[in-house]
Amino acid sequence: MEEEFLVVGQVVAAQGLKGEVRILPASDFPQRFTEPGSRWLRRRGHNEQEVQLLSGRQLPGKELFVVRFEGINDRTAAESLVQQEFLVTADDIPELEDGEFHVRDLQGLSVRLETESDPIGFVVDLHHGGNDLLEIELKADGRRCLVPFVEAIVPQVELEEGWLLITPPKGLLDG
Repeated sequence: MEEEFLVVGQVVAAQGLKGEVRILPASDFPQRFTEPGSRWLRRRGHNEQEVQLLSGRQLPGKELFVVRFEGINDRTAAESLVQQEFLVTADDIPELEDGEFHVRDLQGLSVRLETESDPIGFVVDLHHGGNDLLEIELKADGRRCLVPFVEAIVPQVELEEGWLLITPPKGLLDG
């Protein structure tokens, strides 16, 4: 059976001269970048390559992590990894706190404006970047819009029932 992977970040730059790289995370679980163990890298159009994460740390005041891989010991080797996706196996799913969700659990959920109303669209993706933003495709015209994934705007998520409720401020869903 072929292993499934989750993209949890991207190598964006070499860091220093000793083989470390900077990773822009696409995951809210810092242990994926700091705890030693097996990870995978994938260049677009190629197969995954297993690497051993030796150490990692978050850059103070930034969303970036600096990590060191086994066998990557100089800047040239680190630069060869830039633009590769940083992966974990699909079964590497950390425990969640109340109010936390995995991206793949949110994708495909119907979006409602009232608990008993028909869906106005569905969740396409969750984007990280300062604030988490739900990407929603609207049924009416196929447009996609970004909705802040905060409790004031998304007060209810019903994973078991397959929907979430949004209370968008005036104009948020307008084209």
